Amino acid sequence: MSDTAQASRDERRWAPVLSILVVFGVLKVLPHHVYIMPEWVAYGVVLVGVLPMIAVMLATDKAFWLWVERTAIMVLAAVYAVNTAAELADMIGMITLRPPEVRSISLLSSSLAIWLTNVLTFSLLYWQIDRGGPSARLRGTGAPHDWLFPQTTVPEVTPVDWRPRYLDYMSLAFNTATAFSPTDVMPLSRRAKMLMTLESTISLLTLVIVAARAVNVLP
Repeated sequence: MSDTAQASRDERRWAPVLSILVVFGVLKVLPHHVYIMPEWVAYGVVLVGVLPMIAVMLATDKAFWLWVERTAIMVLAAVYAVNTAAELADMIGMITLRPPEVRSISLLSSSLAIWLTNVLTFSLLYWQIDRGGPSARLRGTGAPHDWLFPQTTVPEVTPVDWRPRYLDYMSLAFNTATAFSPTDVMPLSRRAKMLMTLESTISLLTLVIVAARAVNVLP
């Protein structure tokens, strides 16, 4: 496939960019949720995540920006994992140490913030690592599949050029965070299984903390 043809067929980045902005907006309006890192870091995360995607859509030579995009998402995912562990620990402290009238609002807001960021982060991560990322999937580089989508098992009802796009990975991340297990998309590689396990664990811990407080298991 020529570079011009690939550029015309390459996956647009508006869906992941919009999802980042929507989640950022929701987090900004949530009352009293936990902040572990300084607030300015949130703005930096948005810029680091969004700017490379916009550059991929606008640049003529995409190779450099594709590398930047992939690297930025991997780094942000690692930072998020550390931040989430700290936020979960702070939520437990919030339940046990702070006044009840503060705990109820902060607990709900913080748990929602963690859950939303969990889905967003892993959707971006799945989108980038499966078969080498969106551009590698378009080129058909032969990289091994990390996930098996149902469309690939029923070629008679699937368009010939079908390939998973960001919204497919967002659905995968959402289902993993809510069902705590694979649904219609099956993990094939060990790294896919470990990432889904990590996402499910974060979501489950968040739910357990909220549920435990709701039934007064925690003081």
